[in-house]
Amino acid sequence: MTPDEWQAHVTREATLEIGRWLEARGRLHAPIASLSLADLEAMASNAISRWIVLQSEKLQRAGWPPEDPIGTFLLG
Repeated sequence: MTPDEWQAHVTREATLEIGRWLEARGRLHAPIASLSLADLEAMASNAISRWIVLQSEKLQRAGWPPEDPIGTFLLG
């Protein structure tokens, strides 16, 4: 996976999680300008946390392959 493909993947996953978070709060009808800084921080935190959990679960099922760039990112 190229760096550009990786960035697109991460962005897409974060966008999906932010959409789910907004939908769960019933805020899809509100303009983004009405969101507070705390709302935006919560969206970012939730998206990043959810992505890390999903990727960790995926890696665990796959046996944590050492050549996987996500595994390297998560496991250091």
